[in-house]
Amino acid sequence: QVQLVESGGGLVQAGGSLRLSCAASGRSFSLYAMGWLRQAPGKEREFVSAISWSAMTTYYAESVKGRFTISRDNAKNTIYLQMNNLKVEDTAVYYCAVDRSVPRLQTNHTADYWGSGTLVTVSS
Repeated sequence: QVQLVESGGGLVQAGGSLRLSCAASGRSFSLYAMGWLRQAPGKEREFVSAISWSAMTTYYAESVKGRFTISRDNAKNTIYLQMNNLKVEDTAVYYCAVDRSVPRLQTNHTADYWGSGTLVTVSS
């Protein structure tokens, strides 16, 4: 049974930082891309960032470029999202997602596997 367990969400003031983690288990994730999507209250789910299996390629939404950094530890089947200079508009539930295709994460906002989400709240 595949499980994606997110952690690291919380309440932070604007300008602050948080680091999200997502630990995957239950199968081999060889050749799978992993990433983060988020959903703010009253809004549709949107792509945030993704990383290829090799970690050689990373992808970011324009709104988070230069502020967020995604990384991956394949030995631990874990990805991280370092979020700096957080803004109020970053407030959302952040979902870890795993898929064979980055475009499915980035464009279609679909994935083979999903975590249950972790809430990030940025106050002004």
